[in-house]
Amino acid sequence: MKKHKLVSYAKWGYIFIAPFFIVYIIFQLIPLLSTFYYSFFENYRSGLNVIGPNFVGFDNYVTLFTPDKNGSIDIFTYFINTIIMWLMGAVPQLVFSLLLAVIFTGERLRIKGQGFFKTVIYMPNLIMAAAFAMLFFMLFSKVGPFNQFIMSSGGEAFDFFANKWTTRGIIAMINFLMWFGNTTILLMAGIMGIDQSLFEAASIDGATSWQVFYKITIPLLKPIMVYVAITSLIGGLQMFDVPQVIGTYLGSPNRSTMTMIMYLNNYLGTSKNYGMAGALSVIIFIITGILSVIVYKTMANDSGKKPKKAKKGA
Repeated sequence: MKKHKLVSYAKWGYIFIAPFFIVYIIFQLIPLLSTFYYSFFENYRSGLNVIGPNFVGFDNYVTLFTPDKNGSIDIFTYFINTIIMWLMGAVPQLVFSLLLAVIFTGERLRIKGQGFFKTVIYMPNLIMAAAFAMLFFMLFSKVGPFNQFIMSSGGEAFDFFANKWTTRGIIAMINFLMWFGNTTILLMAGIMGIDQSLFEAASIDGATSWQVFYKITIPLLKPIMVYVAITSLIGGLQMFDVPQVIGTYLGSPNRSTMTMIMYLNNYLGTSKNYGMAGALSVIIFIITGILSVIVYKTMANDSGKKPKKAKKGA
């Protein structure tokens, strides 16, 4: 009898996923390691002269955390700016998107035309962030429609971009409008993935809408919410284009809209200080990792905890 040679399909799996790993190593891993390596070097341009690369150890990191003449540390200031503007946009975004997702997927409401609503709320995400920011910059400018309405009502023109909180609020509103549609669609997909028999059983047992939402929807939707929160955090820490248009590269007013990436871009674009830019990139990477772990640990499902033993006689 002829022996049939067994065909190994495992190698084809490795062949199919190999392009991803090759691209990742060339365009992601190697640049990441190179950034970390060059963060320990002095490498910048002074006029037409290029200084370095010269090994300086942790001097670039020490410089980033050295107070300026006013006693403030720039990296802390810009980190706080970034977190504030992210929270101002992300928290309302998550709440509003969750509300819309529950409404659109509710069996009791049975809203028709969900495909149309998904398209409409996702459309702002298709617009370039810089164009969206420029639109709002014109709307809230001194000669824009909002100030025209205020003056026609007998009031005085208000300079929205001279106040740090109104400027931050406009930036947060732009990010909210751009991304709430994407978040809503993700949460809708998560809700529709929940076994409908659970909602039917709760309805038969007489559970109210709030009880169904709090006891069934939220716990089972938690993995999607964790994903949304972490990706929103990563995007928030990388906030650049909207505050760059609204507050210019100076982070006006009074550096209150300067973000971490804008600070990084100043080293790359103005002084060509690649050593400092590398050190700042490493710090942003570490901060992103730490905050992502905190968000995950805070929001992740605690189902892995062992239930407490019931007392005897209870």
